[in-house]
Amino acid sequence: MLSESVADYLTDILRLEESGQVASTSELADRLQVARPSVTGMLKRMADDKLVIYEPYRGVTLTGLGRRQARVMLRRHRLVETFLVRALGMAPDRVHDEAHRWEHAVSDDAIERIDHWLGRPKVDPHGTVIPTKTKTKSRRANVRRLSSLDAGVTAVIVALDSRDPDHLAYLTSLGLVPSAEVTMIDRRPFAGPMTLVISGQQHTVGPEVTEYVTIRKEPS
Repeated sequence: MLSESVADYLTDILRLEESGQVASTSELADRLQVARPSVTGMLKRMADDKLVIYEPYRGVTLTGLGRRQARVMLRRHRLVETFLVRALGMAPDRVHDEAHRWEHAVSDDAIERIDHWLGRPKVDPHGTVIPTKTKTKSRRANVRRLSSLDAGVTAVIVALDSRDPDHLAYLTSLGLVPSAEVTMIDRRPFAGPMTLVISGQQHTVGPEVTEYVTIRKEPS
C-alpha cells in the first residue's frame, strides 16, 4: 500500500509527463510545497523501491510499476472530482483539494461504483483524461499549449492544467473553459501578453495564463 506522500509524488510526476514537461526536483518542490532536499531524498527512496528512475540534475521518470500506481491514483482523483461536480454541485475550480482527501480514503469498490454511476466518463471537469483500469496512456494526442497558438488561428480548448482554485476561477471568468473556441489576434514579443478572442469576447492575457490551457488546433 502506497503512503499518501509517495502517491502524491507519483501523480504529480505523471501530471508533468502528461503535459510534456520534465519532472525536475524544483518543479516537484513547487507543486508539493516542500523543500528541494526533501524532494531529492524522497525520489532516491522511490528509486530504491523501483517506482522511478532518478538522475540528479536531469529529472525523474516513472518506471512501469510507478506509472501503473500513478494511474490508479490519478483515476481515483479525477473520478472523485467528476462526482463532486455532477452529484454534489461543487464548482470545478473548488474540487481539487476535496478530491485529494477522498482519493486516499475511498475504497476500490466505491471508485468502481462512482465510475459506473457517472456513466464511465472519459474526462474530468477540467477536460483532462480519466485513466481507465487498463489504459496505458492518459495523455491526449494532437494537443498543445495555448501559448503556442499562431496569430489568426482558431482552436478549441480541451483542458485546464492548473489546480489552484483562484487560478481556475480566473480562467473560467475569461471563458477559458473546455470546449470554448479561442482565436489568437496578436502576441507581444519576448513572451509578452497575447490578445485573444474567447467565445466572441476579446481579452489580453499573459503567458502565466496561457501555459495552463491545452488546445486542439481544429475545432470540432
